[in-house]
Amino acid sequence: MRKFRIATYNIHKGRGLDGRTRVERIARVLDEVGADIVALQEVVSHEGRSIQDHQASYLADKLGYFHTIGETRKHRGGVYGNVTLSRWDFELVRQIDLSVAGREERGALRTDIRLGGDVLHVFNVHLGTAFLERRKQAARLIHEDLLKAIDISGPRVVLGDFNEWTRGLVTKTLTAEFHRTDLRAHLRRTRSYPTVLPVLHLDHIYFDHHLKVEKAEFHRSQLSMIASDHLPLVADLSIE
Repeated sequence: MRKFRIATYNIHKGRGLDGRTRVERIARVLDEVGADIVALQEVVSHEGRSIQDHQASYLADKLGYFHTIGETRKHRGGVYGNVTLSRWDFELVRQIDLSVAGREERGALRTDIRLGGDVLHVFNVHLGTAFLERRKQAARLIHEDLLKAIDISGPRVVLGDFNEWTRGLVTKTLTAEFHRTDLRAHLRRTRSYPTVLPVLHLDHIYFDHHLKVEKAEFHRSQLSMIASDHLPLVADLSIE
């Protein structure tokens, strides 16, 4: 049985609740979390500026991760989208467009990571804020070229910011396909957004039956409460 820690964290472009953009605070929060694999959303990376302006490279280099970027759009000349960090190198990287016409560009970043004799398929997802938008994205996620792709041979983990706080179509679709981290079994409070007075549960982790949850929690610390408007969702998983 192999164990690993995985986390999802919307870093809000490194902008904290105090209005300051400080990506080094995000690095310190991730250091507190100590995950082996991290799915980040709302990451901005600018080339040719200060080292901290390329947020993906800065976080990876600071903490000793491999990293890959799933670009969804440009942001003030930089690359904006999802970033996956991993202690292990990637065997495959694939960006999937989940954009819906008339709405902000969205995407899912697939990475295949080998853990011993198993290949873990990680899908880093950031869905839209509109109900009808997410309905279309839910259908797209389960398509044969994404979560049901023919080249998937190992357990799948789908995690990220789903922007769904009720039991909508995305939740129903993914729950039918996967197990979901039952935070109620580990926490008294399951809401995490916004960080200070949380009223919504937007971040989720879904996983195949090959995986077992040892522990799951929202990482709450003095630093994580201010570094972003989301809290990191962390799960200790084992491959049976």
